[in-house]
Amino acid sequence: MGLAIARRFAASGDRVTVTYRSEAPPALEGFLAVRCDVTDSAQVDQAFKEAETAHGPVTVLVANAGAARDRLLVRMSEEDFTSVVDTNLTGAFRVARRAVRGMLRAGHGRIVLLSSTAALHGSPGQTNYAAAKAGLVGFARSLTQELGARDITCNVVAPGLTETDMSRALTPEQRRALLSTTPAGRPGTPEEVADAVAFLVGAGYVRGAVIPVDGGAGLGH
Repeated sequence: MGLAIARRFAASGDRVTVTYRSEAPPALEGFLAVRCDVTDSAQVDQAFKEAETAHGPVTVLVANAGAARDRLLVRMSEEDFTSVVDTNLTGAFRVARRAVRGMLRAGHGRIVLLSSTAALHGSPGQTNYAAAKAGLVGFARSLTQELGARDITCNVVAPGLTETDMSRALTPEQRRALLSTTPAGRPGTPEEVADAVAFLVGAGYVRGAVIPVDGGAGLGH
């Protein structure tokens, strides 16, 4: 999903830095690829320094790092819970905090956080993931109130079932169950999520919003 978002901006002529934790993205012209684990503040800071050196101030941040460890609560260890929160929620805090410094100096900025419909409706076996992704909504709306007058926006995109590596790991039964509640009758594509992200980056008066990209599964909620 992150690569589709990066390609969407690169196609518009933007200078794009993508981060990766383990496997580097394919070599593409116009991209700067930087290794970064968002659970490590030092790596986050170094990634921003490399991006700023190559491309100048970072005025658009898309935080889409994601991790899941699905288990029923009675079988979920504390490490299962905290590690998912550390990547999905605290990781977003780390990158947003670092990005805001440059945005304040630049006098403007756009932050888009990738959440999930699991945050809005819940999902059995995903108390850790849903809680972390729901936290992004409160984070975005609080940051909007802190920085809205500085022309720095923060919004959330909440994808539903989307064709990604994570969704391809679902069992056929899980996939059928999700599609049965999706009026579109099909999974979304990473490119459709990228379209929503691009809209929010260009929409200066949309702030603290949660945009579902879920084929109607949540009926706008």
